[in-house]
Order: sequence, then structure tokens, then C-alpha cells
Amino acid sequence: MRYRRLGRTGFRVSELGIGSWQFTNGDAWTDSDAEESKRALRLALSSGVNFIDTALIYGGGKSERLIGDVLREWEGERPYVATKIYPKRAKNFFRRSVPMEAAFPEDWIHEAVDQSLRNLGVECIDLMQFHVWEDSYARVGYWKKAANEITEQGKVRHWGISLYDYEPMSCIETLDTGLISTIQLIFNVFHQRPADTILPIAKRKDIGVIARVPLDEGGLGGRIGATTVFPKGDFREHYFSKRRKRELARRLDGLRNVSASETGSLAELALRYVLSFDAVSTTIPGMRRPDYVGQDVAAAARGPLSPELLSRLKACAWERNFYRPTPWDFARMRLGAMLGGRRAQ
Repeated sequence: MRYRRLGRTGFRVSELGIGSWQFTNGDAWTDSDAEESKRALRLALSSGVNFIDTALIYGGGKSERLIGDVLREWEGERPYVATKIYPKRAKNFFRRSVPMEAAFPEDWIHEAVDQSLRNLGVECIDLMQFHVWEDSYARVGYWKKAANEITEQGKVRHWGISLYDYEPMSCIETLDTGLISTIQLIFNVFHQRPADTILPIAKRKDIGVIARVPLDEGGLGGRIGATTVFPKGDFREHYFSKRRKRELARRLDGLRNVSASETGSLAELALRYVLSFDAVSTTIPGMRRPDYVGQDVAAAARGPLSPELLSRLKACAWERNFYRPTPWDFARMRLGAMLGGRRAQ
């Protein structure tokens, strides 16, 4: 396993981290098993992975508590754990132009940090991120005060922001506040826009970059085809609509033709593509099964793609629109978060 510097945090994190949204069966994902996810997390840690990304809203704290269970029994070197504060009103979660006072009230920032501390069973969170962000929030003063107070209390070491899907430049003003150490964004073979926009800026400003969705929610894993059927309630049922699945199958054939001489699988291509950019600190595929961990660790170990292949892959970009959940998705996320908060208390 290779390690990279996570921006101004100074953390040396594994270039392959682990995303944990998929740990929460019933919360947009319908094919996860808690004990299997714990085995996958233990295997990842024993393989050298030392960065875990989660969020308070994942299963209403279920993901954080699962991670906390594993951390309590883990006898190796302690991994870095990053989590997120979600907007207090679920209807604001994926909407733009929402006042910060509605999305992140000052008391909610403090309350959410305390909930995550209890869920994870730790005294201090290595990296706390705001789950979605508007650059206009940089002009609001109270969140900076709250972040500084929480840091001084020893509850959080560093702060970051998780950007809206497919909008990599929605943070420029915020980066100049000096309070943000990391940004989390979508970056993959299909969504290549960050490479020429935010990545050079982040590198220049010493901002750590956490690349999420490297496998395009499974689309770049090679397991989803034109006829794939997802269980009811699984968010991929909406993300991969019938038309998108057909287009995905066509584009995957093109990727196989372009990369066959250099990579052994589409998943390997996808992970190595993201890690070919030195501005990326770590990438966080959803490794909820032990076999996924083994495959992804082996893929990352093969290192960056050749400049020639990277050049050819530019023609394979497939920029999409922001995924907007249905009203039922919002209700389910909010209900899960409410119930999870009550259990944590």
C-alpha cells in the first residue's frame, strides 16, 4: 500500500481508502450485510488501508456505529476516520441556494459532532466534513466560530467539505477562509472535469483531495449491464435508469477496447485512473465485501496508468447531470437520521 499526504492535515493516508455508505443496508443500498461489511473493513485495515470515510446520515448513524465496533476491537495502528455533518433539513440535502442558517444552524453543527463522536466511540474525529456545500457559505461567520470552538475543545482535528455532485468548482471562495483542509468530490473516468479545474488549484493551495465514486456507483465495476435489475428501494434503480444502463453498456465496451492492453479489468482501470493524478490524496470505493477489498487493493498496487492511456481516456469522458433523489429518498434519509440520532442518545 502506498501513502499520500492529505493536504495541510499532514496525515499520511493510504491512497486507497474505504467508503462506508454501502455498509447501511436499507439506506439506498439493499444488498449489504453488517457482519460481511465488518469483515471487509477488518481486511482493508490489515491490508494497509488507514483512511475510512463515513457520514452521520448513512443509515442514521448505522455506518458510524459499525465502524466504531470494528475500531474498538482493532489492535493495529489506528486508522484516520472522516465523517460528515448533513444539512439539518433533509429537503435541503440536494437543493441549491439554501441559506446556511437553514442547512447548518450553529447548534446543529455542535450537536452533529457530538452524535458522531458517540456513534464512533472516539474522543476526537480526525476530519469532519460538511456534507454538501455552497460557496456563498464562506461569507457566513458563525460556522467558522463553531468550527474553531469545536477544534479547541479537542473534538475535531481538521475540517473539510464534500462538494455537490459534478460541481468541482463550488468551493473556491471557501478554500480562502483557511479553515478547510480537504475537499471531497466525484472524480472518475467518466467525470474527468476535476482534472483540469479544481485539482491544480487544490494542489497549489495544499488542500487534500478525497475522490469519491471512483467506480461510478458500480457502473465502472463492469457488473452492471443493459439488462441489470436492481431491488426495489435501491438508489441505483434510479441512478441507472433504463436509458442510462444501455448507454453505460456501450461506453464500457469502448473502455475495454481502449485499455485492454494495460489493465486486467474495468475496476482496475477506474481505480488506477483516479490514482494517476498526484493531486488526489486518496480515493474511497465502497468496499463492503471482502472480495471487493482484495480486488481493489491489488488494482491500486499496480500504480498509475501510462501517459499514453490517460491521453486516450480523455475521449471516454461522459459528463452527467446531478443525480436528484425522489421525494421518497429524502423521506427515508431523514427518517433514518432521526431514528439513528435517538438510538445514539
